[in-house]
Amino acid sequence: MSWAGTIYALSTGIVWIAFTCFVVVALRNLVALAQLLIAAWVFLTRVKPGDGARDLWHRYADLALPISVIAPAFNEQLSIVQSVKALLALEYPEHEIIVVNDGSKDDTLGELLRSFDMYEAQATQIAALQHTKILGTYRSRRYSNLLVVDKENGRKADAANAGIGFARTPLVCIIDADSIIEPDGLLRAAEPFMYDDRLIAVGGAIRIANGCTIKDGSLQKIGIAREMVPRFQIVEYLRAFLMNRVANAHTNTLTLISGAFGLFRRSTLVEMGGYRHDTVGEDLELVVRMHRFMRDNRREYRIAFVPDIVCWTEAPAALQGLDNQRARWQQGALETLQHHRGMIGNPRYGRIGLLALPQIVLEDILGPPAELLGYLVLPAAALLGLLDPMMAVAFFFVSVVFGCVLSVGTLVLEEQQLKRTPSARDLLRIGVAAVVENFGYRQINLWYRLNGMRRFFRKDSTWAAVPRAGFTSA
Repeated sequence: MSWAGTIYALSTGIVWIAFTCFVVVALRNLVALAQLLIAAWVFLTRVKPGDGARDLWHRYADLALPISVIAPAFNEQLSIVQSVKALLALEYPEHEIIVVNDGSKDDTLGELLRSFDMYEAQATQIAALQHTKILGTYRSRRYSNLLVVDKENGRKADAANAGIGFARTPLVCIIDADSIIEPDGLLRAAEPFMYDDRLIAVGGAIRIANGCTIKDGSLQKIGIAREMVPRFQIVEYLRAFLMNRVANAHTNTLTLISGAFGLFRRSTLVEMGGYRHDTVGEDLELVVRMHRFMRDNRREYRIAFVPDIVCWTEAPAALQGLDNQRARWQQGALETLQHHRGMIGNPRYGRIGLLALPQIVLEDILGPPAELLGYLVLPAAALLGLLDPMMAVAFFFVSVVFGCVLSVGTLVLEEQQLKRTPSARDLLRIGVAAVVENFGYRQINLWYRLNGMRRFFRKDSTWAAVPRAGFTSA
């Protein structure tokens, strides 16, 4: 091939790459816009829980199914005592707490034993779903509904499975050990189970606890972290829970219930064999497999989402921890798509196969490399005269400016519906973060997601831990 032919082929390739990047990013943002509009419609037409909702829930508390709250814990000594105190103080008629110490290398177990006056007990499992050995079980002398299970390390999925095996209630709530459930959070999440026998899982909205004041496991004051990294994550969580999850639940395409808080029908989990052990994205994989299991067995079912805040969790305060978390999330999404690739585009699985999983493909396979590559290729192509400069300007608009609009739109939803931002000053801080995140933080996140892709293709199954600073006490 001549030099002219080589240059022509290279130029054509650059133009096609630029065009593909633009189309992928535009499609992804159009999906997000549709989700924002659907979420806005849901919020505008729903009946918001009023001041008397809690009294009403308590009045009909005898209809609430008993719940086992399972909290897998690994190296959580900084926050485990406060978290357990919050779980014990939950406003729920009948619930037990099962803390699973997953081979912690710090003093997580010791903190539990000392703080709750625990003694060794002989609790037995009714379903052994975990792969690792149970080392001991302990009960509290002060709290009859508190059980601690000590086991060899097997990661969160294995710890959750161990807890499910010890649970004896119809419903199980799987949470992160560093999560703080609001006092009536369980009541809100369990309410749909009172009147819908088809329901097998419920997710709830989660917010960032960094900057909040926590005392004895209870949220005393909502605050905003001084660091920008947690502030950016506040915006991300608002988009994820008030836009994506609300819209997906409304269209019956919800495929993710966050590992920080999820309520499940125990019999379904046991029948499915619990969480998978060979993925780092166990929360996404579980819900996708639930859809597959129920549809393969031709059973009627429903998976719901509670848009009101039910849980607060500590987010990574530094970029290193964020890197580990986002790479793991990305790797988990790819592993889930690989495990269930036969569902993608398959009419047998209805909206999940035709809409939900293709959306994950767009978001987690095509989206990150396309957007990151677009930031480089489109300006270069414009400078080389291969593209109209307005094409590069349009890409900047659909990626950065459009991202600002989506974030601010979600913030408006939060202020109109939940009103959990404590002051106008804090609302302004989050609004600034919603704009600034698109200039650097967003691109760094894309790079972290590419790290997750590299881990997936290298089959790197090591667990990248996220450093914790612990909750701020009053």
